[in-house]
Amino acid sequence: MILLKLTGVEQIEEATNGTDALKKIENNMYDLVILDISLPGMSGLEILKNLKIRNIVTPVLILSMHPEEQYALRALKSGASGYVTKDRAGEELLAAIRKISSGGRYLSSELAEYIAFNFDKKTGLLLHEKLSEREFEVMLLLARGRSVKETAGELFISEKTVGTHRARIMNKMGIKKNSELIVYAIKNKLIE
Repeated sequence: MILLKLTGVEQIEEATNGTDALKKIENNMYDLVILDISLPGMSGLEILKNLKIRNIVTPVLILSMHPEEQYALRALKSGASGYVTKDRAGEELLAAIRKISSGGRYLSSELAEYIAFNFDKKTGLLLHEKLSEREFEVMLLLARGRSVKETAGELFISEKTVGTHRARIMNKMGIKKNSELIVYAIKNKLIE
């Protein structure tokens, strides 16, 4: 309903899952694609990576329930043109679509402020942005209080691999204990 308020919108299509979305994007020329990160079958971030690999240049706006602090920078680095949370979709979605449709990129003022105040001055990255995708997943689970065994089970990897990722996470972020990791994740709104 929100999209129908835009002038010039001629066609809107929906996909049932990530695989269906990727096929549609590959086979059609869209002016703009709106993706959720949490699609069944293939996540929005995986779709972005596939588009980049296939050199498909289509503006993509991520519309997600996940807080900006958690995924927005990863989405933008993966090729998204903007990120809007669903709780602010009514206010920001049309503005984001207009900006991206005119060739720009969309960042909320909150995300821009968050980036300005939370990046590592030496690298220009937020501490958790130094992590690989898998390290980030492990970090979120550990910060939520999952044990190494539980984390291994959820990610279908060995406990030894979780331990290796944990050591890398601690090293990259300059953190010594799990409690510091939890505090960092809460402070940066990566977990509730």
